[in-house]
Amino acid sequence: LDGFAGPARSALEATLDVPAEWPVGGEVPIRIEIQRHRGTRPLRVRVRVDHGERLTRIPETSLDVGPDGATWSSLRRARLRGPCRIERIWLGWEGPLGLIQRHTERALETKLVIVPDLGPVRGVAMQAAMPRQYMAGLKVERYVGDGSEFQALREYVPGYDPRSIDYSASARHRALLCREFRAERNHPVVVAIDTGRLMRESVEGTPKLDGAITAGLVLAWLGLFTGDRVGLYGFDAKVRGWFPPRGGLATFSHLVREAGHLDYQTVETNFTLGLTHLGQRLDRRSLIVLLTDFVDTTTAQLMVENVARLAKRHLVVFVALKDPALPALADREPRSSTQLYESVVGEQLLQERRRVLRRLQRIGVLCLDAAPRDISTRLVNQYLELKRMERIG
Repeated sequence: LDGFAGPARSALEATLDVPAEWPVGGEVPIRIEIQRHRGTRPLRVRVRVDHGERLTRIPETSLDVGPDGATWSSLRRARLRGPCRIERIWLGWEGPLGLIQRHTERALETKLVIVPDLGPVRGVAMQAAMPRQYMAGLKVERYVGDGSEFQALREYVPGYDPRSIDYSASARHRALLCREFRAERNHPVVVAIDTGRLMRESVEGTPKLDGAITAGLVLAWLGLFTGDRVGLYGFDAKVRGWFPPRGGLATFSHLVREAGHLDYQTVETNFTLGLTHLGQRLDRRSLIVLLTDFVDTTTAQLMVENVARLAKRHLVVFVALKDPALPALADREPRSSTQLYESVVGEQLLQERRRVLRRLQRIGVLCLDAAPRDISTRLVNQYLELKRMERIG
């Protein structure tokens, strides 16, 4: 009797509404709606959703479903990039007498793509559109006599640098002419991202790989905006992605799509293979921005050797994404023997980290060591400084 008196499985329908795509680290709005075809008495329905690990867990919830149905809304954080398929939803309820429980499963065709966070890129774009920021270095300015790329011949006037006088052209034109230079553009810039095991580690709730991709896309947009050609390279135990340097802001959408395909890996990074392949793909001197991380001097030995080999031909900016909890652990006042041991280990790891960075600096590699949330700003400042000093060409 309890079974016959309760609603049949076909009496309930469930739909789930999520946006088509959402940036990683953001709060995804999720809305579940249950429709009831028959019955007027309120029914207590338990709802459970099957989804992957890219979203924080959607908790099992209970809804009172009346004749007009019921709706449940929540915000879930996008933890990892990539396609997130929500394939099915389970509904469960008891009979009117509480003697039986019924369960039903509904297939869903809901697809959510978690994309790289482009919020910092939009911030840089908005700053670049402001006139004052425009003149502050976000656009390469052309000054008479500055730069290394020849622009034009001009008649010499007092105040020009005498060393810029072109005597051959002056003899041909029978007038004193000097060369005018401008800041060189069209440099190849390659953002190389390590996708190995260490980059899968979460820092402040976000994987290091996502922080590296966000910083790389910020640099890529600024490089394209200032006239350079930007490419993307992903590697760990093998090459995961390669997009050759190209110019124009239209290239940015291709870089975003390529970066979205860099998935999380559980293998160790092979710097010998990865950096050797990258060097073979570049036919002229380039700016290579390597975003990676390391643990100690032993594991970083091969990395340093291959970065040094790459730095003989190219300008390399080495970007290490550190965990801000490590300095806090080393500086913490110990209150127990366990905390004392943790502080000693943390200080040793910091010393080895500084030792590796000093080795890289001695061979001419520019090094940045910062938390993922700070790396975009420091990387942009370093890039603009290199542009100002004409070191990329």
